[in-house]
Amino acid sequence: MPRPVPLRAVLFDVDFTLARPGPELGPDGYVRAGERHGLRLEPDRYEAARDAALVDLRRHPELEHDDEIWFRFTERIVRGMGGDADSAYACAVEITRAWELHENFELYDDVRDVLASLRGSGLGIGLVSNSARDVREFARHHGLDVDAGISSFHHGRTKPHASIFRAVLDLLAVEPAEAVMVGDTIADDIDGALALGMRAILMDREGSRPEFEPRIETLNELPPLLRGL
Repeated sequence: MPRPVPLRAVLFDVDFTLARPGPELGPDGYVRAGERHGLRLEPDRYEAARDAALVDLRRHPELEHDDEIWFRFTERIVRGMGGDADSAYACAVEITRAWELHENFELYDDVRDVLASLRGSGLGIGLVSNSARDVREFARHHGLDVDAGISSFHHGRTKPHASIFRAVLDLLAVEPAEAVMVGDTIADDIDGALALGMRAILMDREGSRPEFEPRIETLNELPPLLRGL
């Protein structure tokens, strides 16, 4: 049986893998944004409104980055929280743009130590994100030592399009078989990486996919798992 190709790099998704949205991007943030647009939003309705909006969320047919998809998605949440008025779209644009601000995100507690451990092992570290943020600037803002990073806004295509993964791999000067992708979304992160010939690990911080393998619930589980890949 052939030996696996040695691992040279780890690619990470960002949102809900390395970082979570802060208060300005949650229910209370929606309420404050609504007030600025003359809307009275009910925070208790946020989860149901978001779940309903997810049902109607559609990708761009060519996997192009399209801000309008996210403006309309957020508008459905705003309206679902009670903001069913003409100003709902403008409110949604403001909230969506807030996702571009690095300070609106908080790193999970396990991130810095694990990335430092990977760096100490000689592995390259890359970020690949379906977002409008500059993920290299995001890493600098949060004090993360990474070698490469690309967002769909700057690349033009979203995960799972093969080109966005390959663009980060090219920056790291590694082949797909020499890299593993770690992310929280099966369709975008896992399936996209596997289709290109990478290895992939599901980040399942909520423990909602216990049947899926390989998976981790904290980044602390990652280094020993990588040794077995």
